[in-house]
Amino acid sequence: MFKQDQEIFNILLKTVSEAVIIVDSHQKIMEVNAAVETIFGYAKDEIIHKHINLLIPSNYHKAHASYFEKFIQRGKRRKMGGATDIFALKKDGTIFNVEIELNPFSVYDKTYVMALIKDISEKKEIEKNLMLRTQALQSANNGIIITDALRPDNPIIYFNSAFQNLTGYSEAEILNNNCRFLQGNDRDQPPLKYLREAIKNGKSCQATLRNYKKDGTMFWNDVYIFPITNSRGTVTHFIGIQNDVTLKKKMEEERHHLASIFDESLNEIYVFDAETLKFININYGAQKNIGYSLEELKDMTPLDINVNGGEAEFKKTINLLLQKKVEKLEFEGLHQRKDGSQYPVEVHLQLSNLNEKRVFIAIILDITERKNYTTKLENTVAERTQQLKKALSKEKELNELKTKFLSLVSHEFKTPLSGILTSSQLLGKYTLSEQQQNRDKHIRTITDKVHYLNNILNDFLSIEKLETGKVNYRFNNFKLSKVVNEVVYNSNMLLKEGQQINYPENIDDLSLCQDEKIIQLIFSNLLHNAIKYSPEGSVIDLQIKQDKKITTLKVKDNGFGIPEKDQKSIFERYFRAENVMNTQGTGIGLNIAKSHLENLGGTISFKSKENKGSTFTIKFPNVAKEQS
Repeated sequence: MFKQDQEIFNILLKTVSEAVIIVDSHQKIMEVNAAVETIFGYAKDEIIHKHINLLIPSNYHKAHASYFEKFIQRGKRRKMGGATDIFALKKDGTIFNVEIELNPFSVYDKTYVMALIKDISEKKEIEKNLMLRTQALQSANNGIIITDALRPDNPIIYFNSAFQNLTGYSEAEILNNNCRFLQGNDRDQPPLKYLREAIKNGKSCQATLRNYKKDGTMFWNDVYIFPITNSRGTVTHFIGIQNDVTLKKKMEEERHHLASIFDESLNEIYVFDAETLKFININYGAQKNIGYSLEELKDMTPLDINVNGGEAEFKKTINLLLQKKVEKLEFEGLHQRKDGSQYPVEVHLQLSNLNEKRVFIAIILDITERKNYTTKLENTVAERTQQLKKALSKEKELNELKTKFLSLVSHEFKTPLSGILTSSQLLGKYTLSEQQQNRDKHIRTITDKVHYLNNILNDFLSIEKLETGKVNYRFNNFKLSKVVNEVVYNSNMLLKEGQQINYPENIDDLSLCQDEKIIQLIFSNLLHNAIKYSPEGSVIDLQIKQDKKITTLKVKDNGFGIPEKDQKSIFERYFRAENVMNTQGTGIGLNIAKSHLENLGGTISFKSKENKGSTFTIKFPNVAKEQS
């Protein structure tokens, strides 16, 4: 230690708040203050007159010697540790970060350097942790934002790259703005009220919202909000974690939709264990028709409701599926309800998997009506044949009409049935979840074909009722716009590519007292024909007028038109114009429409030109004749 010079002590007193080390030009430690002992762990007498390298990690000795020499030559005050990390060495061998300020001075013509040393290891650790946390936030898959709860409108002050990638907004569009911009104009969502209330009260919350990217794309956003409070309990910030759950939402909707289809189907659907044969799940349609509850059925097997055959025969049948000899089985049987009544069924059976367990899925169609209708249809055909024999003067004409009818039935039933069979077979091949689109396609095909067959059967039934005088019209008051809306809505499902329906104007105040269902049937027939016999990209015009007594409805298309030589027969039953023979149809729709209109006191007429289109006009009383 050099002489206790008052000037040096003054310097030490001024810098007593930091560690102070004074070295001479040979880097020997001449004086230290108490803070040095605290920071480095040495007692004062352990380091006085020792080389400064005692306090510097060995791998920095060479560089420090060069640096010190240059510093003495320059003789200017200098701060170390700004841009480059500086390290010091404690007595116990710990290496730690420091900031050093070097101050050269002279006393009695001798040069000394006073080093003011600050331990910044804790600061560096905090910076490191902050950097790691920032990197973690930036690398997170979820979008993360931080808002300032102490500023007006709670603006965003931080966002990570995942949030920007998710939303597509720029930094300028995100920072210093409230995150409500993500809702666009869709700000009446019920969860928003709950979220706003939670933020107002400084509470955590979770909500699933419809949010919108910068390009307008909607996505479902699962948002988690967490408040950050200070030591006084004041909420200073909110952290928001965003998670795009659009795919999950769609999958949930699809599952709910499929579950609804399963539960609401009027057909019977059974799922039973492939080993025990016990029922696992049964839809509402099956429970309603069979008469057993779900709880009762879960203690039963198909053998308990199947009248035909026994256990051995049933197992022989399902072994074809278990051994993968076939992918699907179709057969008819007889089921017995809880009340003992029996009914014929058509069974569609296939093997599937449910939670790694093999199960059978059976779709059961109650074919009582089909069986009855087949008999009824056969009787009706025989009856009509007898009537035709009496009505027609020549056997040739009778045979031609019978041939035409049978050919029509064969053709119109065979084509959709073939489509149903093909789609049913193909459905069994798509068992993977990623093949759902293919399954949906064939389900739609089956549905469309069944609807088509059902419409044909309804037409046949309508003919029978009209001929036997069994039609009971039910008259009621209704808005004409209601019928138009329903018909147009259903017809939109049938539109070809680019086709368009021009809705009639000024019909909201038009009312009728007629049979609403029959008027809808007639209107549907005309509009469906216009769609069917018009090309893609064409326009169909609807025009409606009403005076005090009569309502006039026109359907105008730009389709195939009716050849002039066929126009006289267009309302005859089973007749089809020559230029539409390759298009599906029965040739009875217009005949049914004409018969109903005549019964209601109305008329139907048309104007048509081949390849130019047709305009069909129907007129009927505003008030049914029985009501006038």
